[in-house]
Parts: sequence; structure tokens; C-alpha cells
Amino acid sequence: MTPITVHRLDLGHFTRPAEEWGGPHARVEPVLGHLVRHARGVLLFDTGMGTGSPETDDHYRPVRKPLTVRPGDVDVIVNCHLHFDHIGGNQRFPGTPVLVQRTELALARAGGHTIDSLLPGVRYEELDGEHEIAPGVLVVPTPGHTEGHQSLFLDHGDRVTVLAGQAYDFAAEFGTPYRPWLDRLAALAGGRPARVLFAHDHTLWEGVLPPPR
Repeated sequence: MTPITVHRLDLGHFTRPAEEWGGPHARVEPVLGHLVRHARGVLLFDTGMGTGSPETDDHYRPVRKPLTVRPGDVDVIVNCHLHFDHIGGNQRFPGTPVLVQRTELALARAGGHTIDSLLPGVRYEELDGEHEIAPGVLVVPTPGHTEGHQSLFLDHGDRVTVLAGQAYDFAAEFGTPYRPWLDRLAALAGGRPARVLFAHDHTLWEGVLPPPR
């Protein structure tokens, strides 16, 4: 059986204003993508920050790092959700299917959800709930940050990995507040060791799913 491997991609960082997260000062957050190799090919989870909105740049002061993955190297893209800092490289892959929850795409196309200029020219494939991409590679809805947010569950056999995107902002917050989809992840993991990777935190969460409440 071909092992599932995960390679983290550093796609830059941005500065979130204090009033946006309720803290005493602005905080710098990394922007991370993940390249997943599995039995049926290569998957790219999130593509970094996009351009096209001076107002957004003024607000978040993004520092972008290039996405070095080439279109011919990727079989499918999964976006955890469609905010600008997760879909910025999608248009570089015009022929590659981009898997997104139907609810999330509808929100984005309604306006006011993302940088609208980043949406066209992308081959979206809409999902309604869970979707198996390959053996051991499963898209799982994880609503909260947005209604259509989704994560990627990877089954390595003796352990599991969850690419959680922005289901929670930081590893230290994982499981708080509690969200019902944590029970689904726990059922899929079946008590095996798990590690959870995030879009805006270099730190991993490791343990047994779900986290203690």
C-alpha cells in the first residue's frame, strides 16, 4: 500500500488587527498549505493568499511567498474554505478540480465573503458532505469558521492526520468551543493516535480525538 505523506508549504503571513480577534495587539499569523501524496496521486490543500484587493492588503498587510507547486504536479485541490488567504493560487491550476462544499461556494458567489476576483477561472467541484478522494483520504465538513468549512482526514493505518485548515485558529484552541463534527473525526480515528495541522499555526495538536472538553 502506498503511504500517505504530508508536506507543509510556507505561503507567507499576514497581520490580524487586534479588534478582529479580541486581543490587546495585532498578531502575525502564518499562511500554510499542505501537499499530500497518496495512492491515487497528489493533492494540494489550500493555495495561499491572492491579490486583487488593495483594501484587503491595507487591512492585513500580507507578505506572500510563492507557491512552488506546478499545475502538472497536482491532481486535485481542496480548499478548507474560500477566504482570500486560502484560495490565492487556485487560478494557477485552471484545469485541476477544486473540491469545495456547495454551501461554501454559494456563500462566496453571493459576494462579501472573499476577494471576488479570485473566484473565476477555477474548475470547482461541489460537495455535499463527506467525500472520499482515495483510500484513506476523506473530505469531512467541519463548519464553524464558515458554514461550508471542510477538513481533510488522512488514514495512515496505525495513526491519522487531520488537515484542519481554519476549523480552529490555533492548536491550543483545538476542541474549544466543542463542535459536533469532532465526534465524527473521533469515530473515523477509532482511538488511534492523531495529529492535527492548521492553516495559521505552525504548532501541531497531538493526542486522541476528540480533545477533552
